Amino acid sequence: MLKKNVLLFASAKERVGSTEVSLELTAEGETQTVTAGYVMERLGMEYPCLLDLLPSCRLAVNCEYVSEASLVPLVDSEFALIPPVSGG
Repeated sequence: MLKKNVLLFASAKERVGSTEVSLELTAEGETQTVTAGYVMERLGMEYPCLLDLLPSCRLAVNCEYVSEASLVPLVDSEFALIPPVSGG
């Protein structure tokens, strides 16, 4: 298991009350990767206040959006949860 921080923005930050959260993630194989979908699932399990928001959020890894099926490295990666934003 590896501990990974996830940056939070906008409504996700407000719900949790912090700019980042820490998750313990189990990596697959020697490559130390997980799917983005697994990260989102773990966020919902550890932070139930995000459950109804997660379907409309995107996960960014190293400042790039990734799909749920994308394999993402746990080592030397920055994770961020991006909720939908609106504005003018």
